[in-house]
Amino acid sequence: MNKRALVTGGSGGIGRAICQRLAADGYDMLVHANRHLDTAAAVAAEICSAGGKATAIAFDITDAAATSTALDAILAAGPLQVLVNNAGVHDDAVFPGMTALQWQRVIDVNLNGFFNVTQPLTLPMIRSRWGRIINISSVAALAGNRGQVNYAAAKGALHSATKALALELASRGITVNAVAPGLIDTAMSDGVFDKEAIARLVPMKRAGRPQEVADLVGFLASEQAGYITGQVISINGGMI
Repeated sequence: MNKRALVTGGSGGIGRAICQRLAADGYDMLVHANRHLDTAAAVAAEICSAGGKATAIAFDITDAAATSTALDAILAAGPLQVLVNNAGVHDDAVFPGMTALQWQRVIDVNLNGFFNVTQPLTLPMIRSRWGRIINISSVAALAGNRGQVNYAAAKGALHSATKALALELASRGITVNAVAPGLIDTAMSDGVFDKEAIARLVPMKRAGRPQEVADLVGFLASEQAGYITGQVISINGGMI
């Protein structure tokens, strides 16, 4: 049976790079999107045209029932070997002006979405006694960021969940780690920081590339990273 990997939010800049890297490493990819199935399908088509295997899927990770139904269909073909929890949103506002909806939406996608996707996949992984769970976080959870109290709270909780779940699964051959990117050059970050701001914030004087994040994820998903678990690894050009 071929190794399979699911990347949530696989149609975005970092997600796309992760999907391509894992496909190059020999995984059959499940490229997830929420609403934009066509974008995920385009990523899957790129992978297939390069000689890999990929399928696009769409479901709302904040909808527990819909997520469960989608994962049941995936698990019918056997356990997943790699899960990358990459889907996330931010909805920024200074805290005194933050609405309850802004708080709840960011927590719902970034934290509840992690639970809805990961929990159903763990027992099949345990039974196979091998697995990799990699949670994509943010430097905002490590250093804080003005206007992102909701986002930092969600990703900070994800760090704690990573460490606790790693302890539960360590004896079963399953590693659980978090990757916390800094400023990465994607469509989501385009126009947010100009070159002067990047030079001021990042000692390396440049934004990171999605492929650099993907390479770290690829390593953590590999056999070589079998003794690394419960870690939050930041990739941020020396910001902190």
